[in-house]
Amino acid sequence: MSEEMSDRRATGAPEPSPDGGPPFAECVLCREPTEYPESYKGITLCPVCEWREAERTACSG
Repeated sequence: MSEEMSDRRATGAPEPSPDGGPPFAECVLCREPTEYPESYKGITLCPVCEWREAERTACSG
């Protein structure tokens, strides 16, 4: 992780989106940017955490 990214996380500043679009919400588990806008209501997970959650619930029977 670059120093600039760690500084943003420490201060709580939103991550700029790579394509200049709206800022993205943080993952509720790992705090990485998600594919959801900040205005999204509900639990937001990054693609990695979404995948892990799907694996966990699929195996729980």
